[in-house]
Amino acid sequence: MTDEILIAGGGIGGLATALACARAGRRVRVLERSEEFAEIGAGLQLAPNATRILDRLGVLGRVVEAGVLPERLVFNDALTGDRLTHLDLGERFRQRYGGPYVVVHRSDLLDILVAACREHGVPLDNDRHVTGVTSRPDGVTVSCADGTGYHGALVVAADGLRSGLRGLLSDDEPVCSGYVAYRGAVPIEEAGAHGALTDVVVWLGPGLHLVQYPLRGGRMYNQVAVFHSRRFAEGHADWGLPGELDEAFSVTCDRVRAAVPALWRDRRWPMSDREPIGDWVAGRTALLGDAAHPMLQYLAQGACQAIEDAAALADAVDRHLPAGYSGAGDVDKALRAYAAERIPRTARVQRTARVWGDIWHVDGLARDLRNALFSRRDAGDFSDTDWLYGPGPTASKETAHA
Repeated sequence: MTDEILIAGGGIGGLATALACARAGRRVRVLERSEEFAEIGAGLQLAPNATRILDRLGVLGRVVEAGVLPERLVFNDALTGDRLTHLDLGERFRQRYGGPYVVVHRSDLLDILVAACREHGVPLDNDRHVTGVTSRPDGVTVSCADGTGYHGALVVAADGLRSGLRGLLSDDEPVCSGYVAYRGAVPIEEAGAHGALTDVVVWLGPGLHLVQYPLRGGRMYNQVAVFHSRRFAEGHADWGLPGELDEAFSVTCDRVRAAVPALWRDRRWPMSDREPIGDWVAGRTALLGDAAHPMLQYLAQGACQAIEDAAALADAVDRHLPAGYSGAGDVDKALRAYAAERIPRTARVQRTARVWGDIWHVDGLARDLRNALFSRRDAGDFSDTDWLYGPGPTASKETAHA
C-alpha cells in the first residue's frame, strides 16, 4: 500500500495540483503522455481567482516576472473600431480581489510549474500514457500504454478535453461550437498594428472576435482570431480553413484586419466544450481541469478553473486524508468533498462562458443593444466580475498561505 497521489496529465492543472499537494507534504507523482512538458506558444490570461492561488503556491512572483500586468481590459466593436467599455485592472482592482490580472506565455507558466514541482521533489514521468485505472480497498493501480504500472492512494485525471479517464463516469463527447481559433504569439516588431502594451483588447463582431495583448514584458504580442465557420454550418468535414479566416475578417475595421496576417496559418483550434456532469469521482479517481469541465474561452477561465481545482483538491486531501494513510473511506471523503465544492462553481462558469460568447457575436439589433449597454457601463463597476474573481471557498487558505 502506498499513499502516493498519482496525477494523469502534466498540463497546467495537473502540475498545479502536484505542486499544491507536495507543498502540503504529500507524496505525489505526475504521469505525462508526451515525451516532454510543453505547451503551444500562445498567451494565457490569469485572473485574480487564479493568481491568489499561484501566490499561495509560491510561484506568483515568477509568473509576474515572466508576463505582463495589464492596466485595462478593453472592449471595442470590430466593425466600426468604436470603444465600447473597459475594466480597470489597476490598483483598485488588485485590492478588491486580492491579486493581480496577469497575461503570460503558456509555455512560461508551464516551465515555472515544472521547475517548482522539481524543487519540491515531485517525480515527473514523461511518455506515460495512462490507459486504465483499477480501484481496490487498499489503493489504486494505474496502467500505461507501454506496460508500466503504478500504485497509489488515488488518481487525479487531468488528461484534458478528450480525457480517456472521464469515461469512468460519462460516455459524453465534446460539443463543437462551430467556432475556430487562429493564434499567433510573435515578436512585437512582427505583430503589425497592435493596441497599447498596457491593455488586453477584445474586438467584438458578428460571428467573430479578436483578442490582443502583450507578453514577456512587451517583447512579444499575442493575438487570437476566432470566427464561426460557414463550412461547419454546411456540414463539411474540413472546415475553419485559412480562406474562411480571411473572408470572415474582411468586413472588420482597418485595425482588426491589420492583425490577421500575423496569425499562424499552419494550425487552427476548433472550439469545443462539454456539458457539465454531476459527478467527478469514480472509486479512487477524480476528474480535474478540462477532463472535468472543459469550457469555451470567452471568460478566459480554462486554466484559472484548473488552478482553483488544484487548490480545492489539495485542501480536501489535507482535511480528510491523514498523512501516510490511504484508507478507502478517507480517500472517498476527500474526493467527494473536492467534487462537492467544485462542481457547482465550474458548471456556472461553463454555462456563463457559452452565454458570454453569444453576447460577443451578435449582429443586427442585438449588436446595437449590446453596444449601447456596454457604452453606458461605468468603467469602475465590478458587479459583473465579483462572482468570478472574488474569494471563494478557499479564501481562508489563500489568506493563510499568502
